[in-house]
Amino acid sequence: MPLPQVSSLNLNLRLLFPLLSPFKPTSLSYLKPINHSSSLFTVLASSKRHRNVPPSHHLKPNLARRNTSTLSNRDQQKVAPMETTTEPQPSVGFNKRRAEGRDKSDKPHKNLQLKVRKLNPVNTISYVQILGTGMDTQDTSPSVLLFFDKQRFIFNAGEGLQRFCTEHKIKLSKIDHIFLSRVCSETAGGLPGLLLTLAGMGDEGMSVNVWGPSDLKYLVDAMKSFIPNAAMVHTRSFGPMLSSDTASMPDSSQFQEPIVLIDDEVVKISAILLRPSCSDGSPHLNEEPVMQNPSERGLDERMDPNGKAGSIMKPGDMSVIYVCELPEIKGKFDPAKAMSLGLKPGPKYRELQLGNSVKSDRQNIMVHPSDVMGPSVPGPIVLLVDCPTESHLQELLSIQSLSSYYVDALDNIPESAKTVTCIIHLSPASVIRGSNYQRWMQRFGSAQHILAGHEMKNVAIPILKSSARIAARLNYLCPQFFPAPGFWSLQQLNYSAPESSASSEGSVPKLCESIAAKNLLKFTLRPYAHLGLDRSGIPNSVTPTEIIDELVTEIPEIVDAAQCVSQFWHGSRETEETTSLQDNKVFVEEPWLNENSLPSCLENIRRDDLEIVLLGTGSSQPSKYRNVSSIFINLFAKGSLLLDCGEGTLGQLKRRYGVEGADDAVRHLRCIWISHIHADHHTGLARILALRRDLLQAVPHEPLVVVGPRQLKRYLDAYQRLEDLDMQFLDYGPTGQSIDCTLFARGSQMQSYWKRPGSPVDNRMALPILKTLKRALSEAGLEALVSFPVVHCPQAFGVALKAAERINSVGKVIPGWKIVYSGDTRPCPELIEASRGATVLIHEATFEDGMVDEAIARNHSTTMEAIEVGDSAGAYRIILTHFSQRYPKIPIFGETHMHKTCIAFDMMSVNIADLPVLPKVLPYLKLLFKNEMIVDESEDIVDDAVEAVHVGS
Repeated sequence: MPLPQVSSLNLNLRLLFPLLSPFKPTSLSYLKPINHSSSLFTVLASSKRHRNVPPSHHLKPNLARRNTSTLSNRDQQKVAPMETTTEPQPSVGFNKRRAEGRDKSDKPHKNLQLKVRKLNPVNTISYVQILGTGMDTQDTSPSVLLFFDKQRFIFNAGEGLQRFCTEHKIKLSKIDHIFLSRVCSETAGGLPGLLLTLAGMGDEGMSVNVWGPSDLKYLVDAMKSFIPNAAMVHTRSFGPMLSSDTASMPDSSQFQEPIVLIDDEVVKISAILLRPSCSDGSPHLNEEPVMQNPSERGLDERMDPNGKAGSIMKPGDMSVIYVCELPEIKGKFDPAKAMSLGLKPGPKYRELQLGNSVKSDRQNIMVHPSDVMGPSVPGPIVLLVDCPTESHLQELLSIQSLSSYYVDALDNIPESAKTVTCIIHLSPASVIRGSNYQRWMQRFGSAQHILAGHEMKNVAIPILKSSARIAARLNYLCPQFFPAPGFWSLQQLNYSAPESSASSEGSVPKLCESIAAKNLLKFTLRPYAHLGLDRSGIPNSVTPTEIIDELVTEIPEIVDAAQCVSQFWHGSRETEETTSLQDNKVFVEEPWLNENSLPSCLENIRRDDLEIVLLGTGSSQPSKYRNVSSIFINLFAKGSLLLDCGEGTLGQLKRRYGVEGADDAVRHLRCIWISHIHADHHTGLARILALRRDLLQAVPHEPLVVVGPRQLKRYLDAYQRLEDLDMQFLDYGPTGQSIDCTLFARGSQMQSYWKRPGSPVDNRMALPILKTLKRALSEAGLEALVSFPVVHCPQAFGVALKAAERINSVGKVIPGWKIVYSGDTRPCPELIEASRGATVLIHEATFEDGMVDEAIARNHSTTMEAIEVGDSAGAYRIILTHFSQRYPKIPIFGETHMHKTCIAFDMMSVNIADLPVLPKVLPYLKLLFKNEMIVDESEDIVDDAVEAVHVGS
């Protein structure tokens, strides 16, 4: 019997997908549809309701279960009360309050206080250290750690910083302050996830001070749309504010004088603002205004100090030079001299050592500290310089407040000068290599220069070695599904950068002492005896060959396993343009193949038709081995799509395809689709959009269409006041108004909110964007893109992509493939219906089968639940993803019903022509991780707490 009409969105899925048929009797056929007229996410399986009753009895008896739940009594008190339904027959429960966004009031309020530490003015250890985020991918700015015994400061928080710190055991809980040298996606992309993780630590949560130029206001306003507790963000902005109330550019004097930010017993940190030059002809200052709405252009219409029109300074243009000055090291106290001046041993000795003069006990004189103290040693001074463009360099050369740090042409230090010990240059190599910049560097005399701008030679050295090690092992076992990274393959072991892009060390005249930064390079500031570079912490480079040698020693049978896996492709004409998989005799012997016959859409499929790349397969927060959610749909010559875009997505693209290959992938994006507002699914979006904007700056193009929940539009609107993202937005939520468009299911009302926040929505504004998207998807060979509601949080959706039909060489019409992505969800009828006849269902499997309680509490799915959804829908292949980070390398799963299923790993690349092989690889993956299929229980508490914050917004 056909399904009753339960939502206008669900009703018309069949109109788009003729292959979809009514529910068949299956293990999940008892699911009832989502009733939007009652409550968006209520499952009407029974009129009787119970609270906190996990319906775990429907699990099949042969499934392995854990006997204990990770929800302790204390943790269960934090879980929102659930409304689930149970009846004598099996049913699937979910947390109704969480799905409707009503669980926020159930969570204990955290009073996120700033840490107050007792400082130690006589520090035994102090150093600056390069945190090499982005060094191997060139997608984000490196960070710098300023370390003291009782304080930690980080400069810049680009994407991947949190994952980097986890990898290298840098404790985020010890960080007191974060400073941004610019406010943009390159320097601040990792900030939202970092703040959310800190808020989830401990019972009370943690917070930090975030410092930056006045532009920081726009970033904070944007983050408030999805960071649940504003107290997490303690911002300290400085410098003149660019606002629509200002009639002209702020006076240049406001950019010249240092602004003291911190001045305590251990360090004085000052900021010198650096703006782009306002000279005529500066292309940086004559761009079109960022905002599309004329009423908002006042922000960008500025005049330069000389009153010339046309010069524009936007938020995001300001850069910062940070000056870190440690106190002087006082000379040694000489008791003999004190006694000779008539002082008795006692409190006056202490006063002198503190720098105070005292009266002699035996003589009628005043004794000054200089009389009894040895010569002091000036404290080290460190500069962090971010000069992003040549236009900024013109201003840098004219800053007068830096003159006190310069030496003269003969290297003589003026009496009033301060000697700079170390300068870390965050400026790009293209700026640093210029002769003007080099001469400016020389003015600091003997200072040690560390060049942290992107260098090509660092591309060959993975920063995240744990995940690189896993990638190398997977590549050895099955290179077809796990290709060698774009910049770290067996063919590139002897990588050497071309001369034109070599390190600054060898490509510019050595006018001053400088070295190229390396990951974890230190410059010691205290103790004074060890002042200088410290390379001891730089990780040793490990080649793939060494990793494989270690693997073969650890698991000798992996050699035969790799040969067995390679035989799966034996007989398929892999090197030809097309692949006829029906002729692959390897599969004929499989007993399950008859019930899982090859879909007609795979007949004579081309290898350049579709590739699914799992860029991030973890949940909640990045870990050493799994990044957060993102799926790259590679349509080769027809373009590409992104389904979700968690933090670090761009870095993962560059690891998969190489720096230039990832640029091409971003350049040819047709659409980005975001499943819901939780931070682990969208905080990489701004970085991707900003890169695409830059790559296409000189090329005629249309703004990229982003499809997502309406809360995401609020974030993007606020963020675009900071930097233009060159995008158009469509909300996939129902509005009750009709749009005549066959691209989407009738009733879904994909809608544009390309207007100021709070303005009335006009569907007439949506139609041009709908046409743009329809044209882009058509050019990508897609017949339909359909969003459908799922059960997770308000405005949570899954998506189905349907390829257009094709005609083979003899005129036969071959149906197009269909890909379905669940997003985050409990099993639900909308997902099953949308997945009818799917070629591939990519389904979240956050928890193992024994953790149904947790899955219900957080509205996620277990492994078996995900498989049952695919079985119920008749999906040909199921790829499981979005694993809890409590499973460090491989999740726990049973052997039952895995004949059409595979587990995803980061950078796993599934070509559509290889789908018949996919489940066959799973047993060999278990062999590869046979010594590591253990739950990391030590991370459970942190994982649970952080998940609650990350996905509780």
